Amino acid sequence: MKQSKLFTRTLKEEPKDEVSFNARVLIRAGFIDKLAAGIYTLLPLGLKVHQKICQIIREEMTAIGGQEILMPALIPKENWEATGRWENFDALFKLGSAELKQYALGATHEEVVTPTVGKYILSYKDLSLAVFQIQTKFRDEKRAKGGLIRGREFSMKDLYSFHPDEETLSQYYKIVQKAYFKIWQRLGLLDITYLTYAAGGAFSKYSHEFQTVAESGEDTIFICEACKLAINREIIDECSACPNCHNTELVEKRAIEVGNIFKLGTRFSSAFGLKYLDAAGEEKEVVMGCYGIGPSRLLGTIAEVSHDAKGIIWPEAVAPFRVHLLSLKEDEETEKIYKDLLAAGIDTLYDDRAEAQAGEKFTDADLIGCPYRVVVSAKSLREGGVEVKQRAGHNLEIVKISRLVEFLNRQ
Repeated sequence: MKQSKLFTRTLKEEPKDEVSFNARVLIRAGFIDKLAAGIYTLLPLGLKVHQKICQIIREEMTAIGGQEILMPALIPKENWEATGRWENFDALFKLGSAELKQYALGATHEEVVTPTVGKYILSYKDLSLAVFQIQTKFRDEKRAKGGLIRGREFSMKDLYSFHPDEETLSQYYKIVQKAYFKIWQRLGLLDITYLTYAAGGAFSKYSHEFQTVAESGEDTIFICEACKLAINREIIDECSACPNCHNTELVEKRAIEVGNIFKLGTRFSSAFGLKYLDAAGEEKEVVMGCYGIGPSRLLGTIAEVSHDAKGIIWPEAVAPFRVHLLSLKEDEETEKIYKDLLAAGIDTLYDDRAEAQAGEKFTDADLIGCPYRVVVSAKSLREGGVEVKQRAGHNLEIVKISRLVEFLNRQ
């Protein structure tokens, strides 16, 4: 994409009304725009990153047998009443229709997925199964000051699994754990993300969170560095040692919750009468699990943990563009390089702005944070090529134009 055609632009200063770093840097770099507290528009650069995060999640959920669906965001009051959450879920946005019907915007989707999937489960032969969606959620957050980390409108991947018994649920639960670690690896977060024991809430004694270490994190976790497990502060009094190796020398860190998994048991299947016939013809309740990841929260988290004083440093897998091509001289050579990069399948943002000075282009490139910066200047051409620099590194390298595509493909 040519930067001169991008309708958004970077800001010289960070917005003054944002507390969180992720919101400040993403707004300044032109990735998001704030509509209201906890409500943001994903602009072209931000949407590209979000789509890449979603695609990684989608691929890993499909790989473990998840079937993608898309459920409504508008959920009738009756469904919430069936589970007792119409009055007890404080974060629900409630609204009425002209026909005097009442609804809530989807803060979560157990009240939809359970009766929906229940229509297709008759016997043990229909189990186990898993469905997932990537959809917008709405929650009336009282503390919507975390940018994309804690919003009132946000994207969520929720996977729901349905099983004949606790044993098969536990087996699938472990499969999902492994899939989540593959996601963190692909996002460049594996080394700083921990499987974390947390309070189980209404459904079980313990649940599990995935916490990414960040100084700006809202949560406090206690890490067993030997096992790469952690415990959330909420349960540290009753679980003061590593659940795996019983190590009591735990390291306290701030962290951002990027995912969670729950064993729901029969809490929702019971509410909606979701049963099946086993091999002996006996009627039994379906056992459920729930597994969440927030793509928009991940976008904010990556900005929080992968940056320097100049701007964002995107991992290649989710960067808006792989290459930021800067033209410091007006000629046809840069245009040809741009076309060659596109022809080779290398996603490129081409800063062709004639009015922008060199310093402005360099500043914007660092702020936006694409993995590779390629500079075409009179100086680089005299030295026999173009100047290539990794955003995460410090070294500059002059690469012959004829070898640029080959060089980038080797990285």
